[in-house]
Amino acid sequence: MHRPPTVEAEVADELAVVRPGLVSRYTAELPGARAAVLTRLWRALAHEPLPWIARRGPGVLRLSDGRWLHGPVADPYATSAYVSAVRLDGVSYDDPARLMTGLAVPHGAYFASELAHSVASLALSRAGQKGHPKEWPNWDWDWEWEQRVVDGHPFHPNCRSRPGFSVDEQLAYGPEHSSHVRLGLMPVGARECLVTGEWPDRMRDGERLLIPVHPWQAEHVLKRPLDLDAAAHPLMSLRTLALPGVRGPHVKTALSTRLTSSVRDISQWSISTSAILSAFAEQMAARTDGLLHTTRTIGAITAHSPDLAAVLRESPQVYGDQARGERVVPVAALATTELPRSPAWLADFARLALTVGLRLLELGVALEAHGQNLLVVLSPTGAPLRLVYRDLADIRISPARLARHGIPLPELTGRVVTDDETTLRRKLFGSLVAGALAGTAGSGTALRAALETAVRDLPRTPDLVALLEEPLPTKALTLMRLSPGTPGDQWAQLPNPLRSETVLERDTFDQ
Repeated sequence: MHRPPTVEAEVADELAVVRPGLVSRYTAELPGARAAVLTRLWRALAHEPLPWIARRGPGVLRLSDGRWLHGPVADPYATSAYVSAVRLDGVSYDDPARLMTGLAVPHGAYFASELAHSVASLALSRAGQKGHPKEWPNWDWDWEWEQRVVDGHPFHPNCRSRPGFSVDEQLAYGPEHSSHVRLGLMPVGARECLVTGEWPDRMRDGERLLIPVHPWQAEHVLKRPLDLDAAAHPLMSLRTLALPGVRGPHVKTALSTRLTSSVRDISQWSISTSAILSAFAEQMAARTDGLLHTTRTIGAITAHSPDLAAVLRESPQVYGDQARGERVVPVAALATTELPRSPAWLADFARLALTVGLRLLELGVALEAHGQNLLVVLSPTGAPLRLVYRDLADIRISPARLARHGIPLPELTGRVVTDDETTLRRKLFGSLVAGALAGTAGSGTALRAALETAVRDLPRTPDLVALLEEPLPTKALTLMRLSPGTPGDQWAQLPNPLRSETVLERDTFDQ
């Protein structure tokens, strides 16, 4: 029987046309890409509250239909690709998309397609990577750090899923492939736009405002050619780019396609609240004794459409002293250096991150401090000095906690405002501990050692007690992709790395 071509084969065929010299490298990278995505998927199967998994034990899952799934004991904090295959009722699967198809669960077919794209795009990313040294680089350009992150999200099975992007477009726009992207400029009458903050003169044309547009968006969504601005540098989120200059501002563009989990458009709410959130964040950062800076939003604009909007904000590099040799590095890029290999360094970084995160949480602000939003200011020798936070759209603010400290609530409504302690702690712990710190540590053992040292001298607030004693929350990323009818975040509970038992310990049961 004739089988339709796989996504991997389709990418190879496209690559043979647009970049034939990469085909052999792409093919060689496919097994490692499958293992990387399968490892992320196995983590989700082992730890997320998926309704069709009846029971769990070390390396074994009992499905609700009676089938068995066997694999390695899952370290929920490991970032290396240690799962090369799993067995479903005795049949071995080394391909995550085929495993998901074999599971035959609700909405699994669509998710399997996303996994296939993730594998193929990850192999393409690894094949086309520029090759970065592990030793400490002497870089002044923030985009050079961003473009070191080749594998994407360390725990999401859709770490490199880019449906809607051709191979040629991935090579042209992906930060791991391309250093430059020419942004388009869409002229829109000033009366037709909502603008907050200051929109720069260089992005004005008389009575019209020029909205930066990603070239993919111009072609596939707006469907019109645009005048091209100077080349900008794509950052790890792909839709955010650094404008020219050592400390040139960053522009976040709308990109109406699903990357990883979310469609990357920009809501009118985000534009309307951007100036308020920016000013409030600066005020709160000032309460951290100089340990945290937040990037200021310069201006935000929308033509009253989530598909045509942009946010212009400071470069995080503004907060590093170049004369002293400081570097401002996205936390997601730290794993590409040798720094996390030192337990002492990892403990120092964890102490800094938890000091800032818990201090703000006590005051009433929960940061979404994952490895993309959080940056660290490093000394010339790599010592962590301060933190920088960017992208405020998904923080959470507690009016009750602010009030306890005599801090007025900014004029905000909607999802960012909540007094629910579970929501506040999930936001911070899930992004910072289960995300940024775990991704940097690379294993449960390394994470536990760093946290044990880091928490010793921290104030014993109720939030710290929850971090010490309760399971660690993390977004149930696979459950969310398999629950298209359920809006908002869904959560899993991971074994607490600070508890005495090993992070790998699970209940056993008879097979």
